Amino acid sequence: MLHALLRALRPQRFWKTLLARGCASDGAAGGPEIQVRGLEGPDQGITEILMNRPRARNALGNIFVGELLDALARLREDRQVRVLIFRSGVKGVFCADADLKEREQMSEAEVVVFVQRLRGMMNEIEPGIQTKEGDSRKAVPGLSSPSPHSQHPADPTTFPDGKTNSQDNIAAFPAPTIAAVDGFALGGGLELALACDLRVAAASSAVMGLIETTRGLLPGAGGTQRLPRCLGVALAKELIFTDRRLSGTQAQALGLVNHTVDQNEEGNAAYHRARALAQEILPQAPIAVRLGKVAIDRGMEVDIASGMAIEGMCYAQNIPTQDRLEGMAAFREKRPPKFVGE
Repeated sequence: MLHALLRALRPQRFWKTLLARGCASDGAAGGPEIQVRGLEGPDQGITEILMNRPRARNALGNIFVGELLDALARLREDRQVRVLIFRSGVKGVFCADADLKEREQMSEAEVVVFVQRLRGMMNEIEPGIQTKEGDSRKAVPGLSSPSPHSQHPADPTTFPDGKTNSQDNIAAFPAPTIAAVDGFALGGGLELALACDLRVAAASSAVMGLIETTRGLLPGAGGTQRLPRCLGVALAKELIFTDRRLSGTQAQALGLVNHTVDQNEEGNAAYHRARALAQEILPQAPIAVRLGKVAIDRGMEVDIASGMAIEGMCYAQNIPTQDRLEGMAAFREKRPPKFVGE
């Protein structure tokens, strides 16, 4: 019933109406608000998504969200992407929540459509598929029995974990994702960072919090679900109930970010630390890394017996890969492995 209601509330004409109102892109010099760059040389395999909406402090508006969804859809088909970094092109800010000025112009129905789209950009929310009559299990992105040479050793299969089969979102992106938080990450901005696998923050200039309650709202793009899974229920409730904001140092002490770093004059120290972290991931076998991500993400949502079954399927899917054979050969020959992602 709920899924049917949500589908009914997503007619395409609503979204076309929002775009027709025309919030002109305020990226630098009228350029795109989302820019994608693949690094080269020793950093080949690292791709960056640059958020660049300076006049609105990277607020999550219609154009911004649309461009980000398009970028994610393109990048997930690119097998050269081994690590994806989310960073800001606006000094002092990562992403300063949703664009409430835009939202004030929307009808209630349009707000529902926009928030649902925003939630879908970050999280897996679509209904799963039925595998056989009477089976309520849902599809798990990243698991099936496809050829290991497929770009996504992780096409949908079924597991009793209740997860879903949304693809073009941050949480389900097949490669590891890193949020480089050099400034404010509030509301939807923090939810975007929480949807990433790893987070790096500037110790003093990063400011993080789910601040929706002070605006008469509640987190609507995954914050009420991801924050307690990250920090524990009681602490997540306290942070959301009180509108509390955390520095990068405080966030690391609580476990909200993986690493903190002192800010530099350019204001991009967290980005450089995130890039260094990505460089540590690059030499590893990409298929094994992706399947490890699937096993962790799916396994954390189920009992340990089901989680072990998920791990077993991931492990089995990795066995026929060339990378596994290369890893064993490199170990035997006492040389660094050369993984190709096949």
